[in-house]
Amino acid sequence: MVNLRGQLGEEAAADYLQAQGYVVVARNWRSRFGEIDIIARDGKTLAFIEVKTRSRQRGKFGTPLDAITPDKVRRLSWLAIDFSARYNLNVPIRLDVVTVAGQGELELIKGIEPVDINR
Repeated sequence: MVNLRGQLGEEAAADYLQAQGYVVVARNWRSRFGEIDIIARDGKTLAFIEVKTRSRQRGKFGTPLDAITPDKVRRLSWLAIDFSARYNLNVPIRLDVVTVAGQGELELIKGIEPVDINR
């Protein structure tokens, strides 16, 4: 089943990031570790961006940021490592989140803390 709200949120997030000066490199990139919504350059840094969309700022399932669990961050870390290794990249990387809530309120959270990927 296609999640239209999620797709629209990702479109809005990509547009928002480009307006902030990011250069989108890939969208919905997949590997054995899962999928990353957006990979984009922010200057010399490669940002791996998870997009979380909710119909309200705070609802039944909490805020969009509440969905970023330690397991989700661990998965994002593995995806970033896999992408960098696959394309032999030697650039700084960062994990970011874009939340999309309500009537399209977007927020960029730069540099979420990676977790120990060996756990």
